[in-house]
Amino acid sequence: MLLTITYSGRNTVELGYLLHKNPFRPQRFDLSYGVAYVFYPSVSEPVSPGIEKTTAALLLDINPVDLARGKTGSGGGGLFDYVNDRPYAASSFLSVVIAKVFGTAMGGRADDHQTLSDSPLDLEASIAMLPCRGNPAMINRVFESLGYEVSHESFDADENFSSWGKSDYVNLNIKGKVRLRDLLKHVYVLVPVFDRKKHYYIGEDEVEKLLRHAEDWLPSHPERDYITGRYLKRLRPLVNKAFEQLVRADERAGGLANEGETHAEMTERKRNLNAQRLDHVIEELKKSDASSVIDIGCGEGNLLRLLVKERRFAPGQKHLLPIMI
Repeated sequence: MLLTITYSGRNTVELGYLLHKNPFRPQRFDLSYGVAYVFYPSVSEPVSPGIEKTTAALLLDINPVDLARGKTGSGGGGLFDYVNDRPYAASSFLSVVIAKVFGTAMGGRADDHQTLSDSPLDLEASIAMLPCRGNPAMINRVFESLGYEVSHESFDADENFSSWGKSDYVNLNIKGKVRLRDLLKHVYVLVPVFDRKKHYYIGEDEVEKLLRHAEDWLPSHPERDYITGRYLKRLRPLVNKAFEQLVRADERAGGLANEGETHAEMTERKRNLNAQRLDHVIEELKKSDASSVIDIGCGEGNLLRLLVKERRFAPGQKHLLPIMI
C-alpha cells in the first residue's frame, strides 16, 4: 500500500524537516508483519517559474504469511488467511504505520521550522487502493467537508468481464491548503473509516485515540455520525461514548457554525476559542502559585509553548513535563 504527500511552493525540500525524514536517504522500518519504506520520488522538481514540488512516499509491504502466522487460530480461516486484500488495500495497517513513522509530524513539532509546521501549505496526498464499498460519493462528502479538492480513479473489477461492474477500490487524491499535521490526522482517521476491517482489537482506548486526532474537526463535520460509527466498527457503547464527548467538545468550541459560516471561518473561530481557553489555564496556574506543570495528553504542545515563555515554568529548571498518550 502506498501513500504519497506532495508539497508545492518554494523551498519545498523543507518537507523533509516537517516529516523528520531525510529527502536524500531512503529509510526502512521493520514491522512484525512486513516492512515500511520512506523515500522521495521527487525533490525540488520545477513546476513553473518560482514554483517547485517535493514528494514523499510511504510504502508498506505486508507479508501475508507473517500476518497469518501472528493471528490466533489462523488455521481455521483456510486459504483466506493467506489470500486477501491486506497486502495492497489501504487499511488500518497504513494508519498504524503513519503514526509510527510520521508521529512527530502528526504532533506538529518541527524544531527550527516550527513556523512552517504551523502554516497551511499547498499539499496533495494520494492513497492507492482505498476500499470504497457501496457509495463512492461518500469519499467526496467526507474529504470535501475538510476543505480538500477530491478526485478518485476507479476501475473495472475485471477488465475481461465488464459485466462484473466496478472494483471496490479507488485511487484517491486530495488537495488543499492545509497544515501537514492536519492532513496526516485526516488520513490517519479516515482510511480505516472506509476500510472497516481494523486488524486490532477495538476498545475504549480507540475512542480516546479518535478524539485526540479529530477533536479539531470531527465535532462540526457534517458526516460526523458516519465517520464515528465506522471508525468504531458500529460498536454501540463505544459510539455512544464518542458522541457524548464530541457534543461536549462542540459546546466548548461555541456550538454549531453560524448560518452562512464557511468551514475555514468556523475552524478559525474554534482556534480563537482554544487560544482563549489556553490563556485562561495559564492565568489559573499563576493564581495557584504552581511552579511545575505536567501536561498529560499534551497533543501538539500548544499549552507548553505558552508556558515556556513564563520564567517560573522554564524547561531548563525542569518545571515542564509533556506526556503524550
